Amino acid sequence: MNRYCLIIPVYNHHHKLQDLLTALSEYQQTIFLIDDGSDQTSANKIREIAHLFERVQLHRHDDNQGKGAAVMTGMQLAQRQGFSHAIQIDADFQHNPADIPQFISQSEHKPEALICGIPVYDETVNKLRFYARYLTHVWVWVHTWSLDIKDSMCGYRLYPVVDFMAQVKRKKPGQYMNFDTEIIVRLHWQGVEIINVPTHVRYHDDVPSNFRPLADNWAITKMHTVLFFGMIIRIPKLLKRTFTKER
Repeated sequence: MNRYCLIIPVYNHHHKLQDLLTALSEYQQTIFLIDDGSDQTSANKIREIAHLFERVQLHRHDDNQGKGAAVMTGMQLAQRQGFSHAIQIDADFQHNPADIPQFISQSEHKPEALICGIPVYDETVNKLRFYARYLTHVWVWVHTWSLDIKDSMCGYRLYPVVDFMAQVKRKKPGQYMNFDTEIIVRLHWQGVEIINVPTHVRYHDDVPSNFRPLADNWAITKMHTVLFFGMIIRIPKLLKRTFTKER
């Protein structure tokens, strides 16, 4: 029997957290809220909010380790507590909790698959960021020799826990903003099926971005370089997979 939980990495994003947790409480799922070393003011607010919800388990990193590190902590907790699948969702309430039943329905149909959100943006999206994402989209299509991954940067997805943890054991992905893309590419290389689900995304002016332009862009550039050479050595395997699909 599949058991589902939610993982929310949070770093100084207390602003919409209570609204998010209120919306998520409708689904009666255990929530692993991972405070990734927020400053003391934000950490206090996160702790106060978490205590309002009985299904929330709050865990804190003493220092900021990155979004990926927070998700991996949540996945370790999910595995220890016997959950088969975990839904990752951002703390800034960009993602639509109403899509959770659709993610779970897809997972029930194909429990071995990774269910990934495809953002459907409204007028709040930054146009520069929107078009810049296509640089990563194209690189991911190159890395995987496929269009299977429609959007590797969306942090709203449902993972099969065993496959996720096995991949982390094989090769630990980047821990910051390079995490979402790297882990999904590596899981795709391992043969995990990707199911893409459209989901509405809305940005909030009163929630600051944690994106570090220099550090994160450099980390993403290095990630694509490593993945490109990883693709090169996997060409025979990728060729075989491509021709098998075409038959």
